[in-house]
Amino acid sequence: MPVKNIIPGQRVTKEKLQRAKELRREMTPAEKILWEQLRANKLGVHFRRQQVIAGFIVDFYCHRSGLVVEVDGDIHDLQQEEDARREEVLKGMGLTIVRFRNEEVIKDIDSVVGNIKSFIPVLGEALSGPPSREHINKLKGSLKGFGAMKALMEERRKG
Repeated sequence: MPVKNIIPGQRVTKEKLQRAKELRREMTPAEKILWEQLRANKLGVHFRRQQVIAGFIVDFYCHRSGLVVEVDGDIHDLQQEEDARREEVLKGMGLTIVRFRNEEVIKDIDSVVGNIKSFIPVLGEALSGPPSREHINKLKGSLKGFGAMKALMEERRKG
């Protein structure tokens, strides 16, 4: 019997969940380095590791930003077609996928984290200090919760 997971409406088999748990226990050195930077809302948003989405297990996932972060080792050189198919499905769901090589993560974690931050729409202001009064007033406006945040992100993209 499939188990309901965090992606709304998604059903995941027990086998797939078990595999995701195994991958969390057996992370690569590069994944461990990146996880230390992403865990515990360190970037202002929540990331999950080894998240099942549409039958695929992605390395890191931020639901709020719709962001998938993949850390690729040498095996990905041999499975480019599978990666392309997987990416097409995930993009079709409206997700953004960003990929880094193991070597990038190990040798230049600061640049990798900076690149990830650029994909998190509300992060720039949150990291540059407390939110402005204008920002707070917009969030307190007629729209509530996620709708307000979404409207603010759209406004920032246009401006």
